[in-house]
Amino acid sequence: MKINRISLPLLLFTILSFLFITPSIYASEGSTLERIKEKGTLTIGLSADYPPYEFHATVNGKDTVVGADVSMGEKIAKDLGVTLKIEELGFDALLGSLQTGKVDLVISGMAPTPEREKEVAFSNPYLQLDQKIIIRKEDQEKFKTTSDFSDSKVGAQKQSTQEALAQKELTGAKIVSLQKVTDMIMTLQNKKVDAIVLEGPVAEAYVSQNSELTLADVKFKEGDSELAIALKKEQPELLTAVNKSIKQIDDQELMPSYKEAAAKLMLADDTSFFEKYGGNFAKGTFYTIFLALVGVLSGAVLGTILAFMKLSKTKLIKTFAVIYIEYVRGTPLLVQIFLVYFGTTSLGLDVNALTAGCIALALNSAAYVAEIIRAGINAVDKGQLEAARSLGMTEYEGMKLIVLPQAIKNILPALANEFVTVIKESSVVSVIGVSDLMFQAGVVQGASFKPFLPIVIVSIIYFILTFSLSRLIGVAERRMEN
Repeated sequence: MKINRISLPLLLFTILSFLFITPSIYASEGSTLERIKEKGTLTIGLSADYPPYEFHATVNGKDTVVGADVSMGEKIAKDLGVTLKIEELGFDALLGSLQTGKVDLVISGMAPTPEREKEVAFSNPYLQLDQKIIIRKEDQEKFKTTSDFSDSKVGAQKQSTQEALAQKELTGAKIVSLQKVTDMIMTLQNKKVDAIVLEGPVAEAYVSQNSELTLADVKFKEGDSELAIALKKEQPELLTAVNKSIKQIDDQELMPSYKEAAAKLMLADDTSFFEKYGGNFAKGTFYTIFLALVGVLSGAVLGTILAFMKLSKTKLIKTFAVIYIEYVRGTPLLVQIFLVYFGTTSLGLDVNALTAGCIALALNSAAYVAEIIRAGINAVDKGQLEAARSLGMTEYEGMKLIVLPQAIKNILPALANEFVTVIKESSVVSVIGVSDLMFQAGVVQGASFKPFLPIVIVSIIYFILTFSLSRLIGVAERRMEN
């Protein structure tokens, strides 16, 4: 179901539902396997910055998520008689997406841990591997054992097996938890951390593409781990089907061929960087501008309503507006995005990532626009409205014909500045898989093995957008003053 409008009561109910909903609600949804076959699509969640398991590559001229985990997902979908759909998210958003029904399975190099097993179920393991530590080549003689990392900064992916292992065995080390593998590589290259912990094949993939890095000759005591597929609890039919596919993959020894195919896609070609990835940056720019436009325009409509509600003499209406505005302005936009994206599922609404991002930005912008409009109205001398009333106008007519035309002069520049702000703040929607500039930067980082250059390019694009818009706002302000 596509959501075109969302009311204030719906937002509050979404928030309350998300905060207080229990796992039993999700468990009562019925058979996930039946739903998958009914819709004809198996949706898997992953974080595509983990070669050779999942990463971006150009296939037949099109940017595609590929890798061993993706090949396995295709095998499972084929066995179920459905098509595969990939939902790309931040690693720490994967289990939340699984629990709220955004995805059917998580296949993302994930290892079962006691903490994760409390929340979700896991299939039989499909791969066993060890953990490696990547360091800079210049530090090869410095790090020989796990005790050598005392007082050093060690990077690990947030909520990962490697994070827990580093905390347990690298005694005295300061663990720096990061969202993406590409962020970890970049912090290591820029000497923000001294080492990073990754699964063996992933570490080898990045080291093979970077001559400045190498693997430390360090062994973990409990470094071996198993990878498995995560799915919601109490779904025995789906679990049986997944385990059956995994058994076939093991019996037919398909995993080596999956990894070999991924390795071939990781090889660099002769295409120039901008020729190969220019389309990614163009796509990201389009979505960033689109999100900002939708956020500000929708926010302006809702913000206008909230502004008049806050100016209302009815105590209940005014209180509601005050609570909404203070709540939204007092919580991070990232939290609001998660509330909308995951919370709407509890209402039975199938809101995709782009729609959720637009709604969250609109609701967030509305609170700030409301204050802009309220301040603009209050800036008009109260005597203006009183004079209008003395001429026989109603309060509505006085506000419409006298006060608002004067207030707009103060409101429009501030509203345009809000547009600039939303362009920058929209970058956080990338965590739920919206293809904005920051998301595309991550795509290019993973595909090109260049963690720094895509960020530089994206920063320049953001600057061009905001600088150009700021100059246009300045021209508009000067014309309004004349």
